[in-house]
Amino acid sequence: MKFQLAVNMERIDESYDMKDVARHTLEMVQIADEGRFDIVWSAEHHALEMTIAPNPFQLLTWWSKETSNIRLGTAVATAAYWHPINLAGEAAFVDLISGGRLEFGIGSGAYQREFDRMRPGLKQSDAWRYMQEMLPAVRALWGGDYAHDGEFWSFPTSTSVPKPVQLEVPVWVSARSPITYDYAMREKCHVNCWPLTRPFAEAELYMQQLSEAIAKADNGWLPRFAMMRHACLYDNDADRQEALNAIRRLLSQFENLFRNSGDVVNGFPKSIPLDELEGREQYDPAMLEENLMFGSPDTVIQKLKKYQALGVNEFIYYASMGLSHEAQQRSLSMFVKEVMPEFKEAL
Repeated sequence: MKFQLAVNMERIDESYDMKDVARHTLEMVQIADEGRFDIVWSAEHHALEMTIAPNPFQLLTWWSKETSNIRLGTAVATAAYWHPINLAGEAAFVDLISGGRLEFGIGSGAYQREFDRMRPGLKQSDAWRYMQEMLPAVRALWGGDYAHDGEFWSFPTSTSVPKPVQLEVPVWVSARSPITYDYAMREKCHVNCWPLTRPFAEAELYMQQLSEAIAKADNGWLPRFAMMRHACLYDNDADRQEALNAIRRLLSQFENLFRNSGDVVNGFPKSIPLDELEGREQYDPAMLEENLMFGSPDTVIQKLKKYQALGVNEFIYYASMGLSHEAQQRSLSMFVKEVMPEFKEAL
């Protein structure tokens, strides 16, 4: 099993200093680099303090100069917010400046709130169509001169400047539905997925959808498959409670965004009061501790082995959930020192 890190610059409230947030995020990336994680992922989000990533390629360029080996990925570049020429060039520049470490992740986008501002009139549920038109265009631009006449973009002959260093840039698609798994296999992409807080059965469903898509494509493509979970390791009850409090607060902010209630002030989504969420399974502390990659090192090792037995060959450690900087770094360091050695092929 290989390991990847997803980490955001995040401010849960105004008490966090932006310079401290930037410093901490880089230190997390460097812990992963020194710990021999395979990939670090940067998201793309807009006008939200909980995920400060208006251009994921800027973050990757920054990290490339402060790391040695870890590969640098977008999870994800939101297709509808870009033009193909712009996206191809930005991605290729990261590959060039990093010495060929780019992992190109593309997706549809998450929050209707962002679409209302970045692509007014576009429903989030329709954004997959932009992704499916974007990816072949980007690949063609990386290859040389190309003209495009599509549903969403049209342009005369152009190319990507610069070109990627890698002859074949690894492409990843974030998938949770059969239509996206089918597309990923047709286009010979790797797949990452995020079961949110849902139980292990959700991971089993994603593996089934992947297997069916591979069989349906019948083109010889065998993708890498990475599963993401929020992760926090602890060895005492105080740290355990801090982790559970943090994830419940974060989920209450996510609830605001998924409802698209508009209750966002100066970039900070207000939390839905927890008493409104009581009785809902996805907010139950015992369920969260069971389903997420939470627990002692031994507990986390056993959870990972269960995913490994399912056929998940890569795990994305999602660090960002509003924990204190000290708790995040303590947890990631514990993962490197006490969990990763149990999966020797990762080292």
